[in-house]
Amino acid sequence: MKISEQVGCLDFPCEDVKHECYLIPDVEVNPENIAIVVISEAAPPDPRDYYYAAGNPLFQQNTIQAFREAGVEASSIQDLLRMGIYFTTAVKCGKTGYSIKAASIKACSHILEKELDLFPNVKAYLLMGDVAIKGINYISIRNGEGRAIPAGSTYKIRGGDFTFKGKRAFPSYLQVGPSFGIEKSKQRMIAEDIASAMKLIK
Repeated sequence: MKISEQVGCLDFPCEDVKHECYLIPDVEVNPENIAIVVISEAAPPDPRDYYYAAGNPLFQQNTIQAFREAGVEASSIQDLLRMGIYFTTAVKCGKTGYSIKAASIKACSHILEKELDLFPNVKAYLLMGDVAIKGINYISIRNGEGRAIPAGSTYKIRGGDFTFKGKRAFPSYLQVGPSFGIEKSKQRMIAEDIASAMKLIK
């Protein structure tokens, strides 16, 4: 199944994102094999930096580093896909500034929900950053289940026992983008969260 042929945006209602950076994972996967879904913030300003871009894109570099620090041996996103780990973003277009408006995250959460529904055997969701956490909470609230992740600073709530659609959800920090690697403490916490999710599929 090619994900980009299953879900997408039809009317592009959001005003504070770069629609020209719109990206849905254009990758072939067997949905039944996916056990962990990693959700980061938004599509990169340059599509050549995206998870599934050719060569050695920035998102791949950052992510492989994070997984290696968690003790996972992998050299590419394709290696991780073969392990049953799928990567996507909560917002499918690029950012125009530092933050993304709540209305845009909420609008894009409808696309994210349809995307996540494609994977019937997920055991864990890794929510990389506040935008991913908000997107998941919008889906959870819309389905009458309340917030999947409570309000609060990530460093205070990470490590808690949270669920989304009956599966474990791990609030963490953003593992991709130019700022990754600056704060060693966050890198350590990201690695810990990845390792905790990986234990569920071993």
